[in-house]
Amino acid sequence: MARSVRGIEPLVAAEIRNSRLGRVSGLRHREVWFEPSGSWAGLTGLRTADDVLLVAAVVDGVGPARAALRRLAAAARTITYPGVPAQPGIEVSASFVGRRNYTRFEIEDAVGAELARRLGSPYHSRSGGAAPPGGCVAWRVTIEGDRAVIAVRIAGRPLHRRPYKTASIRGTLHPPLAAAMAGLARLAGARTVLDPCCGAGTTLIEAAALAPQALLLGLDHDPAAIAAARENARHAENGADGAPRRTADLRVLAGASRTGRGTRFRWGVADAGRVPVAGGSVDRVLVNPPWGRQVPPAGELAREPDRLWREIRRVLARDGLVVALSYDEGGDPPGFETVERVEVSLSGRHPVLAVLRLRERRRASRGRAG
Repeated sequence: MARSVRGIEPLVAAEIRNSRLGRVSGLRHREVWFEPSGSWAGLTGLRTADDVLLVAAVVDGVGPARAALRRLAAAARTITYPGVPAQPGIEVSASFVGRRNYTRFEIEDAVGAELARRLGSPYHSRSGGAAPPGGCVAWRVTIEGDRAVIAVRIAGRPLHRRPYKTASIRGTLHPPLAAAMAGLARLAGARTVLDPCCGAGTTLIEAAALAPQALLLGLDHDPAAIAAARENARHAENGADGAPRRTADLRVLAGASRTGRGTRFRWGVADAGRVPVAGGSVDRVLVNPPWGRQVPPAGELAREPDRLWREIRRVLARDGLVVALSYDEGGDPPGFETVERVEVSLSGRHPVLAVLRLRERRRASRGRAG
């Protein structure tokens, strides 16, 4: 079972199918159920999934009353998982949809205590506020409707905790969501990919796996963001094959082309209202604009937010695509039309992943057809 951000379950399912990692059998709230087609090793490489777990028990008849805790405990007593080590133990995290007469901590303790007895491994509760020690085998309980699932993580850490992401800034993007943006951008064959508000570089680093030949250009108004992006990209490239590769600072990108073997990323401090890139030179734009919720607009965008879209429109090739994380319900940005929309839930908010193209493209196509 793959766990995901709410709303991108179909994208996770598509990644599983396209990667030939398994046969998808169903989708639930934040869950994609599938049967692996081979070794589990490849499953830890899923980019759009928050986590991948092995389902140990499915429990029906789990209602909102406290009797559900006894039902969950009884199911946990039947679980056999010989891979659990005696030390340092196990941990359990729980979540549910809808109102219940019990808390997530009561679910965790009911299941965790029985798992500990069944598997002969100490259980470390979160109910007192203490974090379990590192190295614990992680179990998860999810409840939707009257069905509960008890599952165990197959990796040592959740997939969304990317090893490369050692530097962060306020408003940094959730990596699986960035990977979903990259997937929606149809990056195969793209030569130049731009993020004009790159933050810690997450979106471009996730895009690198889908655009192996592309030049990846990251801009941000904040020097601290560029420093974080450069650091994260260095770790991502080092981790890809164990050997360091060179990243280049962005100087002036007008008319830029790839120079030097191994140069994938270029980073630079620049105003998203004045992007230093030649007109029509960018195949794809991935952008999480500063909407003022976590990161306020700065520079030209603080005075005139629509300058971002004018600049993206200027640099985008005629057949290019933009994928934006948008909180704006006011319709398409000026000069663009929506190709696809994916509504997601993230940290209590409900943004949209919008795939955009230049509006002139459709008019030109109609003109040629006539």
